[in-house]
Amino acid sequence: MTKHWVRFTHDGTQGFGMLEGDAIRVCAGSMFSGAQPTGQVVPLGAVRLLTPVVPTKVIALWNNFHALGEKLNLPVPAEPLYLLKAPNSFLEPGGIIAHPGCEGRVVFEGELAVVIGKTCKRVSESDALDHVLGYTCVNDVTAADILHRDASFAQWVRAKGFDTFCPFGPSIATGLDPATLVVRTLLDGVERQNYPISDMRFPVQRLVSLISQDMTLNPGDLILCGTSVGVGSMKPGSTVQVAIAGIGTLTNRFL
Repeated sequence: MTKHWVRFTHDGTQGFGMLEGDAIRVCAGSMFSGAQPTGQVVPLGAVRLLTPVVPTKVIALWNNFHALGEKLNLPVPAEPLYLLKAPNSFLEPGGIIAHPGCEGRVVFEGELAVVIGKTCKRVSESDALDHVLGYTCVNDVTAADILHRDASFAQWVRAKGFDTFCPFGPSIATGLDPATLVVRTLLDGVERQNYPISDMRFPVQRLVSLISQDMTLNPGDLILCGTSVGVGSMKPGSTVQVAIAGIGTLTNRFL
């Protein structure tokens, strides 16, 4: 059974619970283990949604989709290629993506994020999904012109680490088969991306296993699966939506 977990503020208090239609069934305890309904139900329209988790780190993949790799004529990676996005970049659903203040293109990248559910260190591929809580939507925003501005050093962290450059949410959906999911990104209501997660070079269970060989993954950490064809620039005033059926739609404006 699929559940949709959210975090929120209501009457000045933070909480979490299960999204059920237009209402939230409030829970106590931990989203990761032993969550218990309190009996309180609040209307979705009466709360402000927060990021559905607070990660200790966000790991973002590069060149993880066949279609984009082939379009860009990139070599097939022997292992996952990734970077970290800084905590200051985390942004809630409905939050404003702030212009970084520098010249050049600011690019949207609609992606699926894997949400780790329990401590994960050097796990096997066969056990990897047991460490996954669920999945959410993310926009891996990038100041594209900064990336290769210095020929001696690719500035991945800076280009992707500005304040508000990692919106994610609105919910974490559990009980899904990620291989069946499709990511759609809309810019001002016009579809710009539509690609299947089944096209990933490294599927979810292999990603989790391989990354856990390098570093311990903690409950709430995100692995952004990478993006595919159709990424593009945002102009100030644009609205970007990342929609994944079965999870929800992440909506943010860029100003």
